[in-house]
Amino acid sequence: MQYYLQVAFQLWQRKRTYAYCVLGAAIASGMDQAIASEHLANITSVSQLTEVHQDWASSALSNLVERYGCFAGYPDATFQGNQTLSRDEFASSLNACLNNINQPLTVIPPADLATIQHLQNEFATELATLEDRVDNLAARVAELSANQFSTTTVLSTSIVVAASDLTGDTADSNPDTNIDSNLALNYRARMNFTTSFTGTDRLLVRLQASNRVPNFSSISATNVTRLSYEVGNTDNSFNLNLLEYRFPVGDRLNIFLYGNAASHHYYTTVVNPYFASFGGAKGSPSRFSERNPIYRIGDISAGGVGAVYRFNEALQLDLGYLAQNAGLANSGAGLFNGTYSALAQLSVRPTANVELALTYVRNYSANGDLAHRTGSTFANIPFGSGVALTSNSYGIQALWRVAPQLAVSGWLGYTHANRANGVGDTADIFNYAINIAFPDLFKTGAVGGLGFGMPPKVTNNTIVAREDTATGLHFEAFYEYPLTENITVIPGIIYLTNPEHNATNGDIFIGTIRTVFGF
Repeated sequence: MQYYLQVAFQLWQRKRTYAYCVLGAAIASGMDQAIASEHLANITSVSQLTEVHQDWASSALSNLVERYGCFAGYPDATFQGNQTLSRDEFASSLNACLNNINQPLTVIPPADLATIQHLQNEFATELATLEDRVDNLAARVAELSANQFSTTTVLSTSIVVAASDLTGDTADSNPDTNIDSNLALNYRARMNFTTSFTGTDRLLVRLQASNRVPNFSSISATNVTRLSYEVGNTDNSFNLNLLEYRFPVGDRLNIFLYGNAASHHYYTTVVNPYFASFGGAKGSPSRFSERNPIYRIGDISAGGVGAVYRFNEALQLDLGYLAQNAGLANSGAGLFNGTYSALAQLSVRPTANVELALTYVRNYSANGDLAHRTGSTFANIPFGSGVALTSNSYGIQALWRVAPQLAVSGWLGYTHANRANGVGDTADIFNYAINIAFPDLFKTGAVGGLGFGMPPKVTNNTIVAREDTATGLHFEAFYEYPLTENITVIPGIIYLTNPEHNATNGDIFIGTIRTVFGF
């Protein structure tokens, strides 16, 4: 009985005809009389429905409802259809009522029998259709139950197939060299195994396979050309890409544990919902416009821990600590003796349409690489490769949902890096972005995006030779269009000026089109 009620409730908003039919079957299956009476006490009579046209059939059904306690309508005296009751919908109510009447020990006067026969004859076609639908629904539910993957684990899969290319000047300080590339077709496949042991926790095991998804930095000589869906190459073999376990502690705190491949944006909000993505499946085509690059500092395929504490609906605190070699006990490794990145973020939602976040990231890098992999080479390695450094990074992120189909987001990021060997060298690194999103553009579920910003740039360095001399800008546009519930196509274009923040380098254009399959 409980099963029928659950199915009917889930179908209620989508197909009221089915919901009526399932409830009728529930009554027919032998609902306990006391339970049925309790439910029927709150059911509106057909005669009280404000949207039902009163003809002989509705009057007849109204009388049957009054006498036998049949189901009809919503407690707020409406049918919730915003239209005249159809014959199929009416037949659903009739079917449920007939199933209730046809119970053992029910005494039906001859006049009611004649009314019932008249209604059955009038709606014979619709009632037969409803019976077929119930049979099909029951068969479908049985099939799903028999073929479910696991009682505790849900399997989801996403496949990204992308065609991409770039053209322009190689960012090597030589205006006479051009990018030598060809159109590439690549894929990335992920299988996510999500398991819950208590109903409130979640274990995520993600397997990934890919071919040579292009890292355009090797072709263009700059990280500003890197794409959001670039995930490396596994030679078409699946490997463990992410191991995450999250669980609640009380009503307000959630803890996140990572075995590998962690990044701060996995557990914290980056306040850039229409451009951000989890691995480049959707959203921005570029690595830079996904989120403030300071979230990626120490993005080192690390293990670690994160915590999210929600004070209330408007205020949240995120904390996290990631270590590059957390699984090694060697000197200069482990959780606390090697390269690490620690984050603290306070986010606030003063209104339903506005969100702000203040972010701090502390990083120690043994090899001198901030590892956000956006912006100039100097912005990633300010003092040279192999020179250990510490850094303090600060970010301000904001989101304003101006209207249902217009949202503006952006950020300002600043990093102060210090050479860690006592020499005293310092560097200041800035970046910013403004992104405009158009949700439901031309179709429900679609997203249009326009992005603009300055990738990380060294504005000051005590090593003058490693200071960026010009300002490069990033422009992009994309359109995320859902063809079906499971297939999304995302064309995008990126335009870069003064790559590597070097005026000697000419502009670069990148074109890409992704097709995302999710199931």
